[in-house]
Amino acid sequence: MEKVKHLVNLHYEENMQGEFFDSETAKSLANNEYISGKDWETTFFVWHRPNSNINELTLSKDLSKTMDAYIDQLIKLAEKLSELMCENLGIQRNSIMEGFAGGSAPSVGTKVAIYPECPRPELIRGLREHTDAGGIILLLQDDKVPGLEFFKDGKWVKIPPSINNRLFVNTGDQLEILSNGTYKSALHRVLAMKDGSRLSIATFYNPAGDAIISPSPQLLLPNHFRFQDYLDLYTKTKFEEKGLRFESMKSMANGH
Repeated sequence: MEKVKHLVNLHYEENMQGEFFDSETAKSLANNEYISGKDWETTFFVWHRPNSNINELTLSKDLSKTMDAYIDQLIKLAEKLSELMCENLGIQRNSIMEGFAGGSAPSVGTKVAIYPECPRPELIRGLREHTDAGGIILLLQDDKVPGLEFFKDGKWVKIPPSINNRLFVNTGDQLEILSNGTYKSALHRVLAMKDGSRLSIATFYNPAGDAIISPSPQLLLPNHFRFQDYLDLYTKTKFEEKGLRFESMKSMANGH
């Protein structure tokens, strides 16, 4: 894990940092006005399953190899977590994996994000408030710089940096639906920080694009839909209330 973080930070310094601070987002801070439609982050996305795109990215061989080995272990962890979640729900241990598989297998991808040190953090979010679209999210985050917050009981709760490479586990919208609301997809955000850059490596264990998502029959919620249809809607409404997305998918499933 330390090697993954080291190599990602090195890649950022050599290939991403200069471009970010030359971007319109960075330059817009000079206007001295709050920026509501952009995020103070620079990212790249690695697909692992069903097909890998890692060789198409401008990553060093060392980073690509290290990332592949790291993700292999995280997939095993996500599968184990899915089994434990099923046990807790009182359904078959493979229900989540089968529900996510679609015509092949669950999809897995990693969003690598750097939230650069920000001279005016009061003017922009690191990442705006949202819930995650997919299933199980395994987050390897910075061990020094904070910024992640979750909304709970009417207030924002700060998540401290992860010491000793502890993984932070989050659940997305599809698990809330599959579990009939037992597992919640939590609203969260990232604050821009003035005292250092924050690293975030979030691996998403998601349904396949053609997976038909519905609560387990034992959990008695009849609505169902294709994950790709939900993802298309999510792309347009990521920063809006998730309940509106759920209602839209209910209408679609009922033919309205």
